[in-house]
Amino acid sequence: MRWFSILAIFFLFWFISLFAVLPFSAGTAEEAGEKPEIGHAESAPHVFRPWSIVIRTTIAAVILTAGFYGIYRTGVLNVDIPDSAVSRIP
Repeated sequence: MRWFSILAIFFLFWFISLFAVLPFSAGTAEEAGEKPEIGHAESAPHVFRPWSIVIRTTIAAVILTAGFYGIYRTGVLNVDIPDSAVSRIP
């Protein structure tokens, strides 16, 4: 596998991980036990820490990419498509 393919897979996992990490990183003022500031939506995060989100997302993406690459290199999952099935595809 070329390095560019690994990088593309990493960024794919990074964006998937971003949407998985976001709900756990944003707590509302009500959840923190404080009164929301005037003009803020009730659903707005109480304290927004973008670098924390980036770090958690990157760690998750590195773990997923390493797992994917390990499975790819060892050949644990191997998909064999018979030639007869390929010839039936229009």
